[in-house]
Amino acid sequence: MPRRTIHALLISTAVTLAPALKAEPNPGAYLAARQAGIASDYLPAAEYFMAALAADPGNPLLMENAMASQLGLGNIQAARALSQQMIDAGFSSQIAHMVEMAAAAQDNRWNDVFAQLESGRSVGPLVDGIAQAWAFVGQGDMRAALTAFDEVTQSQGLRAFGLYHKALALASVGDFEGADAIFSLPPQQGLQRTRRITLIHATILSQLDRNADAITLLDDTFGPQLDPAVADMRALLAAGEPLRYTAVTTPTQGIGEVMFSVAGALQGESADGYTLFYARLADYLNPTNSDSLILSAQLLEGLGRYELASATYARVPQGDSAFFAAELGRAEVLRRDSKVDAAVEVLQQLSRSYPDQPFVKTTLGDTLRSDGRYQDANTAYTEALALYGADHADRWWPLYTRGITYERLGNWPAAEADLRAALALQPDNPNILNYLGYTMVEEQVNLDEALAMIEKAVAARPDSGAITDSLGWVLYRLGRFEEAVAPMERAAELEPVDPIINDHLGDVFWAVGRVVEARFQWQRALSFDPESEEADRIRRKLDVGLDAVLIEEGADPIHVANDDG
Repeated sequence: MPRRTIHALLISTAVTLAPALKAEPNPGAYLAARQAGIASDYLPAAEYFMAALAADPGNPLLMENAMASQLGLGNIQAARALSQQMIDAGFSSQIAHMVEMAAAAQDNRWNDVFAQLESGRSVGPLVDGIAQAWAFVGQGDMRAALTAFDEVTQSQGLRAFGLYHKALALASVGDFEGADAIFSLPPQQGLQRTRRITLIHATILSQLDRNADAITLLDDTFGPQLDPAVADMRALLAAGEPLRYTAVTTPTQGIGEVMFSVAGALQGESADGYTLFYARLADYLNPTNSDSLILSAQLLEGLGRYELASATYARVPQGDSAFFAAELGRAEVLRRDSKVDAAVEVLQQLSRSYPDQPFVKTTLGDTLRSDGRYQDANTAYTEALALYGADHADRWWPLYTRGITYERLGNWPAAEADLRAALALQPDNPNILNYLGYTMVEEQVNLDEALAMIEKAVAARPDSGAITDSLGWVLYRLGRFEEAVAPMERAAELEPVDPIINDHLGDVFWAVGRVVEARFQWQRALSFDPESEEADRIRRKLDVGLDAVLIEEGADPIHVANDDG
């Protein structure tokens, strides 16, 4: 599959079709559209490309990019009209072929699906073969459909896709025994046990009056800690209730699942902007598949389109099995978009809806902590810990993060207690080792123990600038100035624009008599926008030197090795 974002699409198409623009009637709209497209800012990109296209309606570059922008927005009807224009004009475009196939499936025009494939308007080997099989299902020819699915399974690398869609096709016509036979194949022969596949298989087992087997499947796959959707499903099964099969019930939804399958396969392997096209079409063809909504939102988040991502998460209705995950995703997007109060509101409401879920409280604490609201975060972590069992392995995170809030609130004894409790559960965790060790350095206690902890953390994460900085800093605090230079220089290499690390490096240089270099590092630290209190201290060091600042703060000055008195 091609790996390209909308950025790459714009650039590569502009290069191949540039001659069509030499008489461009609206260059301002085109340039604005191109800039918005490079940033994956789909709304202005769509508006500007449509404006440019109105002035130059036969331009294939403008058609394709307008269509891609509309598709990124989820405006499938607008994308359909543009794809039809391209096809009618005789232009070839993979994106137009994707939209054309989705439009035919949505309208149950199965002969048009075959005609598209026969004319060579390909979407790609995986989509073409499975879409053809689903088109046979749409025509009511299951024999031909199953043969077509089998042909896909025989193609190199496509066995799992073919089997999965064959099982869904069988289930869609009520052949749950045939679907179960495929889903029950061992992973090396059939399908990997993803969350979606597991839930679909459990539903099929329930349709076969095998609730006990469905419970065993859930327990073996997910273990004792279940998210709300799986927990609710398990509770229904345990009560003897039959689960309704709703995953894919029509051939239109089947082609939607094809698009979703491809998007899932591309996620993390191809560019988010390109993968989003498949996810948007998956949602269009099967709106009941909330997983496609969540995938679209995740891709939009990766592209930095937080407002679109939030709106997409919000489309998952309350009561849907994916609602819990969607609201967690929406809260995170709001936080990343600097809308912390809105994120907190989402999490507080989610906590009221799911009062027994400690993860919600922990996430609320993380959101509040990121906003510097340490007391409120501390309260949320305490509530999360109350929901965990005393020996629960996941307690380490709220213990660790509550320890951070105690330290920020100036309660070192409580901070140390929580951090040590977290470390007891995760003795090799470099983040806990580093934070506890670094904090002990700042508190000027247990410095030898702190050094041992930080050395262990560095060994585990040698490419972490923050942890390497801690090693240099504890050596500095121990008065081992020459030894501190190498790790501190390494930390600055790993995190070259971190103001704290550059400030620390300046202090270490001062301590070993490299005064000019010290002042240079302090100037660098100032250029990286440190917090105001730290910036004031750096400016004072530049004015009078580190020794004078230490004396002003009531600390002992450093006796520099080459000081002449």
